[in-house]
Amino acid sequence: MTADPGRGPQARSSDAVIRPVEAGDWEGWRAQWEGYLSFYRHGLPEATTRVTFDRLCDRVDGMFGFVATDGAEIVGLVHALTHPSTWSASTYCYLEDLFVAPAARGSGVARRLIEVVATEAKARGAERVYWHTQEFNGPARSLYDTVARRTSFVVYER
Repeated sequence: MTADPGRGPQARSSDAVIRPVEAGDWEGWRAQWEGYLSFYRHGLPEATTRVTFDRLCDRVDGMFGFVATDGAEIVGLVHALTHPSTWSASTYCYLEDLFVAPAARGSGVARRLIEVVATEAKARGAERVYWHTQEFNGPARSLYDTVARRTSFVVYER
């Protein structure tokens, strides 16, 4: 899922640094992660949050993540994972989580986080990057419409 990285009312540029998630990012990453979960009105057990962070730092199970930093502050995050596909001899990359702090929205950080995932996915041999978001997430969708093609698939869960 992706949360409102949007393109705020006035587009502004950002000097944010995009880099892989590191073990020392725990507190800042967790604050953004909690913002992301809150946006979707969802909570997770602390153990799940910790395992997720550790997997992202260790880049295991096909998972990888990046953060956007403005000085010492983390202002955005993106998580993705590569996986095999029955429709391709190569892999696909699922961009699972994308969040930009409200104060940094409209600065280009979300676009840059999507691009770094696309670059990493290509380096890992992934044929495509895909993601989904909620229908009501208009600000994010306005960005996604400029960087990707919307498909006709409907998502089901069980």
